Amino acid sequence: MSTENLPQSPEQPPRKPRVAVVFGGRSSEHGISVVTAGAVLKAIDRTKYDVLPIGITQDGRWALTADEPERMAIVDRRPPSVDALAESAEGGVILPVDPANREVVYSEPGSVPKALGEVDVVFPVLHGPYGEDGTLQGLLELSGVPYVGSGVLASAVGQDKEYMKLVFTSFGLKVGPYLVIRPREWEQDESAARKKIVDFAGEHGWPLFVKPARAGSSIGITKVDGLSGLDEAIAEAQRHDPKILVEAALRGREIECGVLEFEEGPRASVPAEIPPPDAHAYYDFEAKYIDSTPGIVPAPLTPEETAEVRRLAVDAFEAASCEGLVRADFFLTEDGEFVINEINTMPGFTPISMYPQMWQATGVSYPELIDRLVRAALRRSTGLR
Repeated sequence: MSTENLPQSPEQPPRKPRVAVVFGGRSSEHGISVVTAGAVLKAIDRTKYDVLPIGITQDGRWALTADEPERMAIVDRRPPSVDALAESAEGGVILPVDPANREVVYSEPGSVPKALGEVDVVFPVLHGPYGEDGTLQGLLELSGVPYVGSGVLASAVGQDKEYMKLVFTSFGLKVGPYLVIRPREWEQDESAARKKIVDFAGEHGWPLFVKPARAGSSIGITKVDGLSGLDEAIAEAQRHDPKILVEAALRGREIECGVLEFEEGPRASVPAEIPPPDAHAYYDFEAKYIDSTPGIVPAPLTPEETAEVRRLAVDAFEAASCEGLVRADFFLTEDGEFVINEINTMPGFTPISMYPQMWQATGVSYPELIDRLVRAALRRSTGLR
């Protein structure tokens, strides 16, 4: 879809495409999504696009929010929330379910619903379940509204680390040793499930990383150095997801690479390296978002290593049928091999996040990055493609 196709009258110039920035959500990554939205709202080119901010509260209500990016920041080490930004404690935004009608409606109890106008594209800056995992993408497909980022399948694959690894393996990408404990296994026989993890540690050694299978932003992850910390790590992961993933520690350097969809296809950015944070056991939530541990951009790699990780990042993008953008995370092991850890189909997107930093170093500024993503979404139709 292009600007020329937008509704217009003979007396008026073509209107600007309307972008609904949807953020917040029901996952444990709610606050980081709000921070990301603030950065996007601040940087999006208002001369090109009309913008409608829509926040989803942690209980799932779609709220009309203030267009005030300065209120969407981490303050005193606490992330912001949609509830604090919502214009009403009860009002709700309703997306159309008819592909022939893109008009968004706002409704409050006891009041006449108010039309907010048509939306031409949705920029869903949600992280985690109920937003980044294909659920919102499915709703937008049914509504016939174009959106930034990957479709239903790729979003679901990118959220579920078990199936992500299975897809990568089937396409010849190397992944590290891992083990999955499903909810039914744990419910039926905790002892047997725990023994599987202990046996896995016996084969691959400690430490292990115990994490929710379908979460991001390093939330719920514990580095476990021995048996004494295992039960607590399992409980922490299960607070965020009943399915847990256990990974063997890989010795090597953490390397990230961004992928962006251009008119002719996906391209990879220069890579970045995440050095071990001084004040943290690993690159956890606080290291990423609270203490803002800096990455090294571009990563100090050989030209051959740089070319290889960029190729592998695009391969991962294509293997999962991604669209728009992806951040691909790798380990460069001590024997010089790249092992893919995961992809993020909607990575952290503040100006200090690694994905925008890598593209800045590649020659694509933050405002241009947003513009390219919106234009790529407008070029695509919904449905099978």
